[in-house]
Amino acid sequence: MEVEVHVYPFGAVVGSDDLALALTLCAVSPTIGGVLVRGEKGTAKSTTVRAHAALLPPVTVVDGCRFSCDPDAPDPSCPDGPHPPGAASHVRPVRLVELPVGAAEDRVTGALHLGKALADRTAEYEPGLLALAHRGVLYVDEVNLLHDHLVDLLLDAAAMGRSTVERDGVSVEHASRFVLVGTMNPEEGELRPQLLDRFGLAVDVTASRDPHMRAEIVRRRMAFDADPAGFTARWADRDAEWSRRVASARELVPQVALSDDALVSIAEVCAAFDVDGMRADLVTARTAIAHAAWHDRLEVTREDIAAAARLALPHRRRRNPFDAPTSSDDLLDELLGGDDPDPGPDDDPGGGESAPDDSAAETSSGSGDRSSTSLASATDPFRARVFSVDRVGRGAAGRRSRAVTTIGRTVGSRRGDTGPVHLPATIRASAFTDRGLQVRRKIIEGRETNLVLLCVDASGSMAARNRMVQVKTAVLSLLLDAYRRRDTVGLVTFRGTGATVALPPTNSVDVAAARLRELPAGGRTPLAEGVIEAATTLRRHSLRDPRRRALLVVVTDGRATAGPDAVQRSLDAADVIAAQGISSVVVDSETGRFRMGLAARLAERLGAEYVPVGEVDADALTGIVRERAA
Repeated sequence: MEVEVHVYPFGAVVGSDDLALALTLCAVSPTIGGVLVRGEKGTAKSTTVRAHAALLPPVTVVDGCRFSCDPDAPDPSCPDGPHPPGAASHVRPVRLVELPVGAAEDRVTGALHLGKALADRTAEYEPGLLALAHRGVLYVDEVNLLHDHLVDLLLDAAAMGRSTVERDGVSVEHASRFVLVGTMNPEEGELRPQLLDRFGLAVDVTASRDPHMRAEIVRRRMAFDADPAGFTARWADRDAEWSRRVASARELVPQVALSDDALVSIAEVCAAFDVDGMRADLVTARTAIAHAAWHDRLEVTREDIAAAARLALPHRRRRNPFDAPTSSDDLLDELLGGDDPDPGPDDDPGGGESAPDDSAAETSSGSGDRSSTSLASATDPFRARVFSVDRVGRGAAGRRSRAVTTIGRTVGSRRGDTGPVHLPATIRASAFTDRGLQVRRKIIEGRETNLVLLCVDASGSMAARNRMVQVKTAVLSLLLDAYRRRDTVGLVTFRGTGATVALPPTNSVDVAAARLRELPAGGRTPLAEGVIEAATTLRRHSLRDPRRRALLVVVTDGRATAGPDAVQRSLDAADVIAAQGISSVVVDSETGRFRMGLAARLAERLGAEYVPVGEVDADALTGIVRERAA
């Protein structure tokens, strides 16, 4: 049977017309600020981006210019310039420059050419990836795993169209205009809202659930594998037509008129969608102009504004890190007077209501405990105290514990083959030897990212005196802190007669927050089982990721009641963790005038920091300290 599919001009079968449109509009007008593509694994995100770049119109560059200057409009500040009028030039395909997740800052921005500095004693700039990507595409796969300061750097260059380097005795500024495309799997962690806002457009891609569509995708992939040249030739005419339209639309962009009425409509839409700041208005206006040019129009229409808003606004509506991006086609249609709203593939024809899920209480226990349960909701999170791992680690750069890492302050030098070069130390070591160049690497001390494993008591005693509300709020605040510090998180819960790994270690703090919201309370307190399960989880994690140190946070009142010798078994389990040298924190949820102090005993055996639940709040702790001082 004939199957209607969404097809890129270059023959890639995809599940989202929005993705095709977003990439096309950024090709027409790179000032939009790039595209963030979010989707589950196996949805051809990377394949689509590479195919898109391969079909961009070729560029003409000055011969010998490492910065790809246009001979008709060379960059006046080009480090390889100035280029005279009529300079020799050549035509080449657009570059697709890929930025590895582990790239260092000097590889991105460029740095001093070390070889020439030592051999010729000249300070020459060696271009980085931002220079290579000028007039092309800069692609970052798994952009959510890239360190925040590098994402900021890329987005600054994409917005300004220039890169400035001030380091190692080099002062250079050069043009850097490119289409920035980032892809990510949200299951591996989200971008911070501040960084989401810096991407011009965002698109969510999901695999089709239509069996005919899926069959057509497999059919085309197999056809390509069997005869790549023939498959490419089949789509050659459409590819060429798409490239021609992009080139034509680029020339048309300066001629497109954005009327005052259209500009007011854009402002009304952005205000109604309750987005932060003014970047949304600017991006929507630029996208609407590009959309009009792509459709060969000389004036922005409501259709252009609607298409631009659908791509530019949803990811900017987030109000806190645990809110999902949302949009409203109905609101957009109401504001712009749309006549025929286009329902999305996931719209619920039944009105969007679903039956409540009563399975959480049965599946969270892992024990089959039949005691009554309750489901408490957390209040708004607060600014949590900062807990860190003892001693100095060597993990990936982050924001929690002290470590020798790649970002921070230089504290010394060392021999080695990897890491940033310590130029003064290299010069000193090479100047007084006849053994040639003696490279020295920087020793940098900064902060690392950690695994924060939360071990949460969900027993019946936690439901008393509204404790579970207080506990969930404290844990949610700790998750928010882990989100901001780019930590990996895990969640172990215990109640009834056993413990459950509610969430194995993951970068997705959003998932952890969702599991916490679904956590019921009820039954006995199997504290020993919870501590043992936490120890097992930490051991497995250390085998998979030995460089990432762990911080165990146990949230309990310490009243172990499940099984014989429950308290003693809990203390014995704590001794096992203490012997492994794992840094721990015990958050005591016990409240009221008469307290048993069992959580404090647990903290002592763990060698852990002891914190009453009310003192997890950093601002509340400051008030307590001031009150005691007075």
